[in-house]
Amino acid sequence: MACAPLYDARRGVCHSPVPDPYPGQSGSGKLPAMSFERARYDRATGHLDAPLAVVDLRAFDANADDLVRRAHGKPVRIATKSVRCRALLERVLARDGFAGVMAHTLAEALWLARSGVEDVLLAYPSADRSAFAELTSDAKLARAVTVMVDDPAQLAVVDAARAGREEVRVCLELDTSLRLLGGRARIGALRSPLRTPERLAELARLIDRRPGFRLVGLMAYEAHVAGVGDAVAGRPLRSAAVRLMQAAARRELAARRAEAVRAVRAVAELEFVNGGGTGSVQHTAAEPTVTEVAAGSGLFVPRLFDDFRSFTGRPAALFALPVVRRPGLGVVTVLGGGYPASGVPGRDRLPVPYLLGRAAVRAAGGRGRGADAAARARGGRPPHRRQGVVPACEGGRDVRALRGAAPRGRRPGDGDGAHLPGRGPHISVKVRELRA
Repeated sequence: MACAPLYDARRGVCHSPVPDPYPGQSGSGKLPAMSFERARYDRATGHLDAPLAVVDLRAFDANADDLVRRAHGKPVRIATKSVRCRALLERVLARDGFAGVMAHTLAEALWLARSGVEDVLLAYPSADRSAFAELTSDAKLARAVTVMVDDPAQLAVVDAARAGREEVRVCLELDTSLRLLGGRARIGALRSPLRTPERLAELARLIDRRPGFRLVGLMAYEAHVAGVGDAVAGRPLRSAAVRLMQAAARRELAARRAEAVRAVRAVAELEFVNGGGTGSVQHTAAEPTVTEVAAGSGLFVPRLFDDFRSFTGRPAALFALPVVRRPGLGVVTVLGGGYPASGVPGRDRLPVPYLLGRAAVRAAGGRGRGADAAARARGGRPPHRRQGVVPACEGGRDVRALRGAAPRGRRPGDGDGAHLPGRGPHISVKVRELRA
């Protein structure tokens, strides 16, 4: 099995072998991998005006295969918070190894269920009364959608909004944070208040006694393992500390998750136990009590995942901004600032130049410093990788899907349109297929 080229080479090893989607092309000696990719993207999009977004379908599919491999036979549920395009959701759900989606909002969950997705897990609790009214009055939606609950008050919200008699499927969420120093120190996202097996079992019994609800699942998302890199370039001490923390967190959570599953299953027969994220798929899937893993960002592999030792994916989602000014030697100004990642604001949330050699971003002024000759020329379009994967698809522009090697003298054609409700206002994202 060949090791896929590492374009943004900050590590010298490919720790998770991915079949090279470009056999005989990149890395073949004809062109260095980065030059090949840059030429390929330029051929496919040269007739288009920037700003534009591109999804490389070969890289996307290779990343999907790698997620399945790391899941060790357990199904992968796709997090739509990261994959904000229905055409791409349908593409990956058609592949072996993927089953169901995890929706960001209840309105989105209902939209996906109406569109034909038969297994939709809501990632967060909801207070959307109109959506609960629709859910409780539609048998098809009630069969397909499972809502998230971590507090009895959330059940009262559902009952107050009921417009029908349909039974509501419920999933409980376990707090995964690592507690140290007798609980005085905490590492991990502040999510569910349900930390102990006893608390989960108590809420499970309440749901079991309450008419109109059925407990079917348990979820636990270990963000401090799945979303924190353990091999940050230039920071060996921090990376070593993260590895120690994550090893302790995995051990503690595996034991507590197993106890929680036993406690809840003593009350209700669970259909699924969901866990993990892109950065922890292989670790979470190895736990016997986990029946499925979740992932979304791993299909696109944004810059954040360059800092993981356990796997290496292929950058599949890029955007390009137009160069409009050259204010100094080796410096260009691009129109617009790109798309920062969600999370705590900081430099690690900003997009990074891609396929531009030693290109970097100036601290003052945002986007735009690079050594690449094409990027210096006015009218050039330096490509960027996102740190996260959500915002570019929420900008409302088309997403260009890049497939294949470039047939010369042939103009790219358009494919089918698709859209997905945004996390805030509804958006429309069209996928237009290109040949490169």
